[in-house]
Amino acid sequence: MLTKETSIQFAHDWEASWNSHDIDRIISHYANSIVLVSPIAEKLLGSPKVDGIEAVKNYFIKGLQAYPNLKFEILDVLYGKDSVVICYINQNGIKAGEFMQFDLEGKILRMHAHYSG
Repeated sequence: MLTKETSIQFAHDWEASWNSHDIDRIISHYANSIVLVSPIAEKLLGSPKVDGIEAVKNYFIKGLQAYPNLKFEILDVLYGKDSVVICYINQNGIKAGEFMQFDLEGKILRMHAHYSG
């Protein structure tokens, strides 16, 4: 079960990994059976849903190439029993929220991204 402290710690590690642009560091947060849903995935891949760690890794690589100045700044972290919502602002000033459900090993099993604009 997540606590406020473990959720905040996870969120800041997640943020630092994305801001590093290190794909191996980024992908280390995700389960092998990850299912990701995002409007950005639809924009870059033609489908909003991405299944499995290799497909998600390829999507993230494509995203880092499409957004070379990508940077996240956390605004808030909401936590539940086995999930978090990370609210942040990106390099373009767009607010986003990502719902992340974790497996028993603490890896992201399901992720849904939401954007303000």
